[in-house]
Amino acid sequence: MKKAEIIIDKYFLTGSVDKRIYGSFIEHLGRAVYGGIYQEGLASSDEQGFRKDTLELVKELEVPIVRYPGGNFVSGFHWEDSVGPKALRPARTDLAWRVIETNQFGLNEFADWSKKAGSEMMMAVNLGTRGPEDAKNLLEYCNFEGGTYYSDLRKSHGYAKPHDIKLWCLGNEMDGKWQMGHKTAGEYGRIASETARMMKWLDPEIETVACGSSSLTMPTFGDWEYQVLDECYDEVDYLSLHQYYGNRSDDTADFLACSKGMDDFISGVVSICDAVKAKKHGGKNINLSFDEWNVWYHSNEQDKEIKAWDQAPHQLEDVYNFEDALLVGSMLITMLRHADRVKVACLAQLVNVIAPIMTSDTGAWRQTIFYPYMHASVYGKGTVLMTQIKAPVYESRTYGTVSTLDCVCIWDEEAEAVTIFAVNKDLEDDAEVSCDFRQFEGYQVEEHIVLTHDDMKAVNTEAAPDTVSPIHSEASKLENGIFSTVFGRHSWNVVRLVKKHETVK
Repeated sequence: MKKAEIIIDKYFLTGSVDKRIYGSFIEHLGRAVYGGIYQEGLASSDEQGFRKDTLELVKELEVPIVRYPGGNFVSGFHWEDSVGPKALRPARTDLAWRVIETNQFGLNEFADWSKKAGSEMMMAVNLGTRGPEDAKNLLEYCNFEGGTYYSDLRKSHGYAKPHDIKLWCLGNEMDGKWQMGHKTAGEYGRIASETARMMKWLDPEIETVACGSSSLTMPTFGDWEYQVLDECYDEVDYLSLHQYYGNRSDDTADFLACSKGMDDFISGVVSICDAVKAKKHGGKNINLSFDEWNVWYHSNEQDKEIKAWDQAPHQLEDVYNFEDALLVGSMLITMLRHADRVKVACLAQLVNVIAPIMTSDTGAWRQTIFYPYMHASVYGKGTVLMTQIKAPVYESRTYGTVSTLDCVCIWDEEAEAVTIFAVNKDLEDDAEVSCDFRQFEGYQVEEHIVLTHDDMKAVNTEAAPDTVSPIHSEASKLENGIFSTVFGRHSWNVVRLVKKHETVK
């Protein structure tokens, strides 16, 4: 059995975990909204048409914030179409996904759904076909108490209290030529600066996210980030990152190495943010919003068959397998290891569309990627310890030398608990792992959760929803201050250690 060591020190800290790092994303795309979170007339839907089965699974994930309404969709979105009496809402062509948008679910419905889900809203404004004034109007509708045109319009729609949305995306993927209203870095930087400035005049408590590159592989990556921030550094709080991965060559070892590429991506963008800060003698850090991330490739071929101008087609419906869950776990670990700068992240997306939750007319079920996302969201609270790893390595085709073990430790000092998240990427061998825990006197192993399967391509379906599901392991022990465990080959692991107090009799 191969050996590995985790090295931590309770005084060497990476940064506090912002709960919004476990956010997600709902776009008007495919069946994310219609048939996903909203389906009128279904026996399992409530009085507002919200699917109760979906809501229960979203609550299980404890999703803290959800980005809405796009995505590419937002660059042609007229928010006024989505509010007011449903009978008066116009159907529109959506050029982003070549479908018909009925607007029967809109801004206020999403606000209601978010409250039921226990999530905050992360709203995106249209900087593609619209601009700063429209963004200011939308903010007034959402956040202003009353006594103005747009706040009183909200009230006339039945919402006396403001939605009080605090986090705002300034457009989406504006460097992409597929985007309605695509712009150069200079053009976008100026409009983002003016939009954020006007919005913060209206509501100084909001935070804004500027668009970074839509992908690490964009030819303008790096230069785009620098130019955009050079224009809007003073007005924005976060820069976005988007990245998806796929096992298109059926090389599992290389696929699992993608988290190293993600780590390099984050480090590179942090360096660019800090370069602009240094140039401007800035007094603040630009933090990161990794507001689109996931595995996405399974549905690419079937999506080529979708008929144009349909309504809510089965689109981007990746059926995730076990190896996808392992990479999602590693991606979560990677972001947590950068918790000092990655403060917001959105798994794209939440339901049906490249999502941890799938639905049909007869039910909803958990995809394989549901579990690492849920474990991180529920247990990954506190402060990230600067986690060092000594483990065997392997040579990946794309990313070079890669550790077989991805790991991060999080200390929740208030709850007196330490959580270890780990992925053993080794496809052949288990790993015997140790860690010196003497600084955490009185702690004991509470539980060790494992997600594993002999078949890397195993999937969960409505008929067999538990094919890939967590089990409990007895492998973890803490004796004389030394933690020891076995992380099985190709496995996702969650180890919880909790301080035990002697009962006074």
